[in-house]
Amino acid sequence: MHNIHDQRLLILDFGSQYTQLIARRVRESGVYCEIHPFDIPDHFIHTFNPHGVILSGGPETVTAGETPRIPAAILDLDKPILGICYGMQALASQLGGQVSSSNQREFGHANIHALADSVLLDALTLAPGNDVDVWMSHGDKVSRLPPEFVATAGTTSAPIAAMEHTSKPIFGVQFHPEVTHTRLGGELLAKFSKNICGCAGEWTAANIVEDAINQVRAQVGADEVLLGLSGGVDSSVVAALLSRAIGDKLTCIFVDNGLLRKAERSEVEAAFSATSGVGNALPLNLVTIAAEEEFMSRLNGVADPEEKRKIIGNTFIDVFEREAKAIGSGVKWLAQGTIYPDVIESAASKYGKAHVIKSHHNVGGLPERMDLALVEPLRELFKDEVRQIGLHLGLPKSLVYRHPFPGPGLGVRILGEVSKNAADVLREADHIFISELRNADLYDQVSQAFAVYLPVKSVGVVGDARRYEHVIALRAVETVDFMTARSARLPYEFIELVSNRIINEISSISRVVYDISSKPPATIEWE
Repeated sequence: MHNIHDQRLLILDFGSQYTQLIARRVRESGVYCEIHPFDIPDHFIHTFNPHGVILSGGPETVTAGETPRIPAAILDLDKPILGICYGMQALASQLGGQVSSSNQREFGHANIHALADSVLLDALTLAPGNDVDVWMSHGDKVSRLPPEFVATAGTTSAPIAAMEHTSKPIFGVQFHPEVTHTRLGGELLAKFSKNICGCAGEWTAANIVEDAINQVRAQVGADEVLLGLSGGVDSSVVAALLSRAIGDKLTCIFVDNGLLRKAERSEVEAAFSATSGVGNALPLNLVTIAAEEEFMSRLNGVADPEEKRKIIGNTFIDVFEREAKAIGSGVKWLAQGTIYPDVIESAASKYGKAHVIKSHHNVGGLPERMDLALVEPLRELFKDEVRQIGLHLGLPKSLVYRHPFPGPGLGVRILGEVSKNAADVLREADHIFISELRNADLYDQVSQAFAVYLPVKSVGVVGDARRYEHVIALRAVETVDFMTARSARLPYEFIELVSNRIINEISSISRVVYDISSKPPATIEWE
C-alpha cells in the first residue's frame, strides 16, 4: 500500500462557508486532501505536490482589483484544477476570459442544462435534454470564456454555468457540488478526485487506523503516554487507537467531577476498564478519580458563567496534574483528541478569509503547565471520520454517536450557582429527556439535546399539594456544523410526555419549558 498521504488534493480556500464541506466530500470518496489559504507561498505548493487542486468559492468579486487570486504556481503545476463558484470566476478572469456582475443573483436551487459533452459533468448524468438540480450562490458570472475553453452547462441567468479546457484537465462550475442540494454532487467530486486526478481512493477507515498506529509508534517509541479521558467521542477514539498502538504504555485518567451525565462514570469504566475488553482495541489502564467534593467546594457561591468555566478548567488541571505526578516520571507524552476543524482557524491570510494551521489545546493550560510533549493522532480528521474509525476500532455505537457535551459539563447547564443538589436534579431530568429521545427513535435525528436547570422557581400543583420549585428547560437542535442551528421540531406529544415524567418523578421541579431559539441569535448552550 502507498502512504495514504501521498495521493492528495490541495483545496485552496477563498473564504467560502462550504470549504470544509468540499474537503469532507473529497475524503468520503477515499481521497486525502488538505485545506490551505489561497495565498500560501509557491514553495509550499511545490513541496505539497498535489495530484490535483480544488479552488473554493468565496465572498469576494474578481471584478475588483484587490481581491484574492489564484497563485501562478497553481496554474503552472500542470495538474488537474477544479474551480467552484469564485474559483471558476478566478480561473476565467486569470486565463483570459471575462467576469461581470450579474443582473440576477442566484442563491439556492437552480436547474442546469447541458451545452456540450463533459468528462466531468457526466458524473451528474447531465446530458442534452436531461437537466439537473444544483445549488447556486453567486452574484457575478462568467460572461466570456477564456481561450481554449468550452461552456458545458448553463442556467437561465448564467449562460456559462460550467466550463472546461478543450485539452487540459481544467474545469469550472458555478454551482456548489459539495452541498447535498446538488444532486450527485458527491459523485462529481469523486470523479474529479479519482478518475481525473488519478487517486486510488486509499483514504479508508482501516488504512487511516493502520497509518495512525504506525505514526504513534514512531513518535513516542517506548515512552509512556497519558490521556485525559472525558467519555466524549474524540478522547474515546484516541484511547482506543493508542491502546492498540502502544498497549499498556498508555494510562487514561478519568476525572469524575460531579458534573457528568447520569451513569457516565459507569459507562466509561464499562467500555474501557481492564475487566471489560469492549472493542478490539481494549482494555486499557484506566484511573478514575472521584473529585466531586473538590469541584463543588471551589464552585461554592460562584454564579458568573466565565468564572465557573475557569474554576472547572483549573480544578481539572490541578487534579490531572496531581495524578500524573503520582503515576511517575516515566510519562513523557500527553495525548489529546484534537481534530482537523480545531486546527483550521481564520487569520493569517492578509485578506482575513483563509485558513491556517494552528496549535490547538483541547485541555486549556495543560500542555504549558506540564512538561509533556503532545501526541494528537486525530488532528487530520473531521468528526465524521473520527466516528468511522471509532466503529472500526470496536467502540460501541452508543458512545461513538453520543451528542456533544461541553467541557465544563453540567456546570454551564446549571444557570447561576452550582451545587451538588442542582447537579443531581439536572442529571436526572437530562437522563429522562435523553432516554425518551432514544425510546422514540429521535435521538439520532437531532444533533444535540439536553436539559438546563434554571435559577427561578415556579408554582405548581402535584396531587392536591402546592409546589414551589425550580424550572427545567429542554433544548434540542438540528445543525450540520454547529455554527448555525435551529431548534428541533419535536412532536408536542413527545415534549408533553417528557415534561410529565420530569415533574412527576423529580419532586424539586415544578415546571418544564422548551427552548425554540435558533443560533444565531441565541447560542446552543445557555451559558
